[in-house]
Amino acid sequence: MKIRKAKIADVEAIYKLINHYAKQGLMLPRPRAVLYEALREFTVAEEEGQVVGAGSLHIIWSDLAEIRALAVDPRFTRRGIGRHLVEAFLAEARELGLARVFALTYQVEFFLKCGFKLIPKEKLPQKVWKECINCPEFPNCKEEAVIIYLPQGG
Repeated sequence: MKIRKAKIADVEAIYKLINHYAKQGLMLPRPRAVLYEALREFTVAEEEGQVVGAGSLHIIWSDLAEIRALAVDPRFTRRGIGRHLVEAFLAEARELGLARVFALTYQVEFFLKCGFKLIPKEKLPQKVWKECINCPEFPNCKEEAVIIYLPQGG
C-alpha cells in the first residue's frame, strides 16, 4: 500500500468512496466540485494502482486542523488503511507546526485507537461552527468530536 497526495485523476474514486458511506448516513456527502476545490488537502491510499482510501487535512486556524472525509473502500477495511491515512495527516500537521488536530465523526472508537480523545463539540472554536451552521445535519448532528494534541518542537 502506498500513501500519497491526491491527483486530479483520483477525484472520481474519492467521490465514489465518500458518497458510498454518505448514502448509508455514515458521513456527509461531497459534490465533485468541492473535491476538486479541496484536492490539495486530500491524501489517498493506493493499492495496485487503485485508490482504496482517502481523506483530507483541512487547516482551520494557526494551531488547528481537521481530518475530513476519511473513507476506506469497504473491500479493504480492517487492514490498517484508515490508521495509515490518519498517521499521514498527523505527520503533515506536525510538519506544518500545528498543535491540534480534530475530527467530527461517527467512528469514535477508530479515532480513540489512533490516540484521539473525545471532547464536547462546544469546546471547538467558532471557526469550526462557521461550517457546521451550513450543514444539513445542523443542529441535530450526531457526530462526536475527537482531538489529538501534537507535541511541539523536536
